[in-house]
Amino acid sequence: MAGGVETGRITTDIPARLDRLPWARWHWMIVVGLGTVWILDGLEVTIVGSMSDALRPHSTGIGLSSWGVGFAGAVYVAGSCLGALFFGQLTDRFGRKRLFMVTLGVYLVGTVLTAVSMNPAWYFACRFLTGTGIGGEYAAINSAIDELIPAKYRGRVDVAINGSFWVGAAGGSLLTIPLLDPTVVDPSYGWRLAFGLGAVLALGVLFVRRNVPESPRWLFIHGRAKDGEDVVRRIERTVAAEIGEDLPEVDDEITVRQRRTISMTLIARTVFTMYPKRTVLCLSLFTGQAFLYNAFFFTYGDTLSTFFDVSRTGYYLAVFAVSNFVGALVLSPLFDRVGRVRMITGTYVVSGVLLGVTGVVLGRLDATTLTLMGAIVFFFASAGASAAYLTASEVFPMETRALCIAFFYAIGTALGGITGPLLFGKLLDNASADKDITTIALGYFIGAALMVGGGVVEAFLGVRAEGRSLEEIATPLTAEDVDGDSVAAATA
Repeated sequence: MAGGVETGRITTDIPARLDRLPWARWHWMIVVGLGTVWILDGLEVTIVGSMSDALRPHSTGIGLSSWGVGFAGAVYVAGSCLGALFFGQLTDRFGRKRLFMVTLGVYLVGTVLTAVSMNPAWYFACRFLTGTGIGGEYAAINSAIDELIPAKYRGRVDVAINGSFWVGAAGGSLLTIPLLDPTVVDPSYGWRLAFGLGAVLALGVLFVRRNVPESPRWLFIHGRAKDGEDVVRRIERTVAAEIGEDLPEVDDEITVRQRRTISMTLIARTVFTMYPKRTVLCLSLFTGQAFLYNAFFFTYGDTLSTFFDVSRTGYYLAVFAVSNFVGALVLSPLFDRVGRVRMITGTYVVSGVLLGVTGVVLGRLDATTLTLMGAIVFFFASAGASAAYLTASEVFPMETRALCIAFFYAIGTALGGITGPLLFGKLLDNASADKDITTIALGYFIGAALMVGGGVVEAFLGVRAEGRSLEEIATPLTAEDVDGDSVAAATA
């Protein structure tokens, strides 16, 4: 196998032992310790969208224009993309746990610095730093979750956890109501307190996360078989004690060539040569959902205040956020029962069509009906968008998992998540000048086309991953075939 230093061979049943575990309280600790990153992300995005008016005045804010609000969103997303790529590579090289502690620390520092912004330049720089932490979290967390959660539950857990973004969004929306009320909090400090509270939440998550173990799958691949075995035994003892019965035996083993590192050349060949169809699939899914969410949500508060004179946008954004979370939560079990391909195709196509309809009737909507239409659209879109992360974390070999998540998140989000807020910010400025909300319908139509397109690609190229182990979906590059050769060498 090209690249890295080989440390030996190992035949192990660790993946099978993790996948055969019944659901227990220990798994809830994983969900809480790792899944809360999406709550933080939702809080961040919502605060920015809800506080657009508070950030505009020079006296109490920092003098942002509508374009500046969109640019801040684009800068945050750009930081997320670069952070995902940078920390994603480190996650595959140094381990899931080290990096999900580091990236949360970067987020914490970034959001604290955002709270003390004095001008737009400082604010943009802090939004970029905060985004790098969140982007790094996506790679480290999705890798760890999928490698620790049993195959039977992986789809629903991953979709529901990614959907918890909207718990933070709802909380952030409601939080901004009192913080932006000048009779409750001084306008000069309200928006700063909102960012500061995000840092407090992150600090609490750090304490929970200390109890989350390193991925045993990562450990045995990187020459630390004994450490991996010790982690699995502790997990098994904990789960057996929690359910009050012995765990069933397993006889499914895999032989791998252990490596300290995996070369970037091999990772690139994996993505573009070994799995080209899966590469197209992930790019399509990420681009569609990134444009849809970042374009719509980063600027929705600005849309409400500009065209409908809504002063307290938090209530509307909270309704919108609750619909997103309920959609991901309600639909998530179907990704294991009905299947990935059918559910991803359905949620992408349905949400895309509904968004297009919303664009057609945009001129006849008010603040309430527009929010209602958005809630219906994103009830379906949230589950589909969450499944994009699930797809990228399932369909590529274990050695490349974190970097593949980072790669598709970065490229797809750069294509959709940076251009979306900039486009919508420009459309909002034009629409505001013309006093015509239908000007922004173009953004709705582009988002609709990208979502429907992603659904069609899923229908033809989707992978039926429900109930299957990660090693069955994508054989590890270091796994040996029947002749004793590694899969990577066999495909070279």
